[in-house]
Amino acid sequence: MTNQALIDALREADAVRFGEFELSHGGTSEYYVDKYLFETDPTCLETIADAFAERVDEGDKLAGVALGAVPLAAATSVAADAPYVIARKQRKDYGTANLIEGRLEEGEEVIVLEDIVTTGTSLVDAIEALREAGATVNRALVVVDREEGGRETVEDADVEMESLVTASELLADADRE
Repeated sequence: MTNQALIDALREADAVRFGEFELSHGGTSEYYVDKYLFETDPTCLETIADAFAERVDEGDKLAGVALGAVPLAAATSVAADAPYVIARKQRKDYGTANLIEGRLEEGEEVIVLEDIVTTGTSLVDAIEALREAGATVNRALVVVDREEGGRETVEDADVEMESLVTASELLADADRE
């Protein structure tokens, strides 16, 4: 799958917006990639899942960072025939109170899936939760790397991060109306 096919799918889902937006880490941006638009569009979700599945080997286990990457993990799980777990951002006060939902064995290697990486903090938090639960995490696959230091943060956690698309690629030749 080419980067252009992914870029086209994200644009066709109207997931790339221009204006002034506040980001989760408190900064602002002149563009916004709306993960909920690309994750709820079946064509775009399938395109992303297929691209992730191309990067997953038989026997790999996936982890989706809640909430945004859960649809990505579920769709990729089906496309790659790979099981997945969900990494929560915080423990629930009821039920099992697990940070990791699903079956995870001690020492099991997991590839973490994430939608958008800006600073990398949320992804590293999920990686740490998975490691505390006994997983081995060496790789992360993300849809969009905003190229704002997230890759370095993730790599500082000894995890190789591969993005399907970078902000530079996504914004090149974009119609900014």
